[in-house]
Amino acid sequence: MSPLFTFIVIVLAVLAVLGIVVGVANDAVNFLNSALGSKVAPRRTILWVASAGILIGTLTSSGMMEVARSGVFYPSEFTFPEVMMLFLGMMLGNVLLLDLFNTLGLPTSTTVSMVFGLLGAAVAAALHRIWVDPAFELSNLSQFINSGKAMVIIAAILVSVALAFGAGILFMYISRLIFSFRYAPAFRRYGAVWCGISFAGIIYFALFKGLKSSGLIPPYINEYVAEHTLLTLLVLWAAASVVLWLLQRMRLNIMRVTILAGTFSLALAFAGNDLVNFIGVPLAGYDSYRIALEAGTEQLTMGQLMNPAQANFLLLVAAGVIMVLTLFFSKKSRHVTETELSLASQHEGDERFGSTLASRVLVRATLMLNNFWSGLIPARLQAAIDRRFEPLPVEERSSAPYDMIRAVVNLTAASILIAVATSYKLPLSTTYVVFMVAMGSSLADRSWGRESAVYRITGVMAVISGWFITALGGFVIALGVTLLLLWGGWIAAVALTAICAWLLIRSHRKTPELKEEAEKSRIEQAETADDVLYTCIEEVCTTMEQVTRIYNRTLVAVFKENRKVLKEMVQASNRLFEEARARKYGIMPTLRRLRNSDIDTGHFYVQVVDYLSEVTKALIHITRPAFEHIDNNHEGLSKEQIVDLMRVNDDVEAIFVKINEMLRSKDFSELDKVLEMRDRLFETIVGAVKSQLRRIHDDESTGTRSSVLYLTVLNETKTMVLQARNLLKSQSYFLEHKK
Repeated sequence: MSPLFTFIVIVLAVLAVLGIVVGVANDAVNFLNSALGSKVAPRRTILWVASAGILIGTLTSSGMMEVARSGVFYPSEFTFPEVMMLFLGMMLGNVLLLDLFNTLGLPTSTTVSMVFGLLGAAVAAALHRIWVDPAFELSNLSQFINSGKAMVIIAAILVSVALAFGAGILFMYISRLIFSFRYAPAFRRYGAVWCGISFAGIIYFALFKGLKSSGLIPPYINEYVAEHTLLTLLVLWAAASVVLWLLQRMRLNIMRVTILAGTFSLALAFAGNDLVNFIGVPLAGYDSYRIALEAGTEQLTMGQLMNPAQANFLLLVAAGVIMVLTLFFSKKSRHVTETELSLASQHEGDERFGSTLASRVLVRATLMLNNFWSGLIPARLQAAIDRRFEPLPVEERSSAPYDMIRAVVNLTAASILIAVATSYKLPLSTTYVVFMVAMGSSLADRSWGRESAVYRITGVMAVISGWFITALGGFVIALGVTLLLLWGGWIAAVALTAICAWLLIRSHRKTPELKEEAEKSRIEQAETADDVLYTCIEEVCTTMEQVTRIYNRTLVAVFKENRKVLKEMVQASNRLFEEARARKYGIMPTLRRLRNSDIDTGHFYVQVVDYLSEVTKALIHITRPAFEHIDNNHEGLSKEQIVDLMRVNDDVEAIFVKINEMLRSKDFSELDKVLEMRDRLFETIVGAVKSQLRRIHDDESTGTRSSVLYLTVLNETKTMVLQARNLLKSQSYFLEHKK
């Protein structure tokens, strides 16, 4: 056996582990978000419930490894070397593709990425065979590829997106009409029956979708249930309603029980059915290696891969443990989870996505349709409906993105849709169903108001377009990588493996840092008006200290033409600006918490936030041009320009030190001194500008780009100091009025 194929088997084993890590990071959104979005329990408790579902689902996995072995291509038409390169090319491309989506925070389908990756790799292997073997022509491609599978999945994408979105809207609208946002009184009467529907769908989903091929359920029961799906659901509904009614009488929160049970069942089904997406191809590669080793030759076709796969119990245990560890420690899984939570949140604020022409047109069309529809409904009926959807006052809302009513709806709709679709053998994607149900329920729950609809529609369209990119990207990447492997041999295998490893390491080093919820928005976590004020003061002080440091390091790095430091300063200033921008967009909830203070206090707080935003904006208008100048290898500043800027830097540093001292000590007795220092700085800046104009006039060889950078730094420095002094003044008035 060639060492190349031993190397490929080892690489496939490593890629299997990486596939599980990036796959769970992507698919965690499927079974965690309803529980996380409603804050039904602490995050660690939710993770333990999901972990139990994952372990049971893994150990009882149906082992649908045939999809990876023979579901997309006909292995009997390929030789052992071609199959090994096919599997390696697919896994390298698949891991990179999923990691890219996780880095962007976009959930996608691991099933689609696997199937289309296999399809691309198989097409590459077939094209290679046609190229090197004169007996084949391009028209013979169909005898290598099972193209019908790809067409079924493409149709399933369209069906699952529309069906799940519609179901989420319908289920949520009816549920909110029944319970409203003040659901406690109605829930005491109808809660057990309503949650019984959820439990029936969840139990059916867990037993006859997650464990349908585990061997724990006798075949005749599976057959009976498949033939009598509606009757089975009705019986489960009745039984679950009775049990939940008894639990409700025992003072248990049955919605909490329902949500955690749904989380468990979705995690179980995910592990039992999607495990093939992560380890199916590596196991198929290992089986191919073993078959060739037993045959004693590498030149054989792989028809034996058509035989049923035998799952190894120890491998399943190891896969389950890796899944659980990923669930607890992966930052990227939390990044993906936050995308759906932000799009479905009932709170308005800074949005992750921007506005597009398509989203604006959709919102305008919806508003027109809504006005037309409202004109057809009697005014009294419309008022009654509006009362059911009237949100709670701000002071009564929790910090959860949405309430438990919507979490139950999300789990119910997703579980029932997937369960019924499975009974009719419709290949719906779990990711697509869960995500689109959540989007439909948030729309029906009126979480997409006129303040946020255009941004959230853009986000949903970005995610949906990403699903189609998954299919195309998986196909193209696997096609290209496999062709390189087949023509490059062991050199290409080693080189592409090294490149893949480097890209993954680089990607994980650049994973966005996700702050803990308590640190993410400290003002939002503040409970009293005094806490809000204290937190605001602390954030202003911290921000100004960082501005001082970044400005000073930027100028020094420009003098020394230090590109690395300038890049760091651009990143730091961007982060400060985004924080200030988020604070500005989150100003309304803060003002509501200051409602007991007088109007002047709120007015000065608005000024403080605005001036702080302007300071950080001026800072990025210094750091970005400075980095671009050095990054483009333009000529550095002249000695005269450096001397002038050093003088300016000294004055700015003195002003900022004084401002920071006053902010920290809350002693603003030297406000006039800061004003004097500011005026002296402005005189220095005016003198520096005049000196530069003289140099330009006297010496035609003076660099244009360096002059533009020099003048930009001076002008933005003036703006930054001016806004900083205004900030200090407003902060003093802010605290004075609070006293």
